[in-house]
Amino acid sequence: MPKMKSNRASMKRFKKTGTGKVRRRKAYKSHLLTSKSPKRKRKLRKGTEVSKADQKKIKRMLG
Repeated sequence: MPKMKSNRASMKRFKKTGTGKVRRRKAYKSHLLTSKSPKRKRKLRKGTEVSKADQKKIKRMLG
């Protein structure tokens, strides 16, 4: 049986850390930034960890 293909869209969105956790970008940082405060935009810059409930699904997509 052939190997499973990794989901290319999720490969672009998520990265695995050295310890095996999954990192993601925060939402709401793409447009309409004039109405958002500098503090809010600064906090959106940092990446964050994927929730425990979704980790298993995303790891499977990453291959």
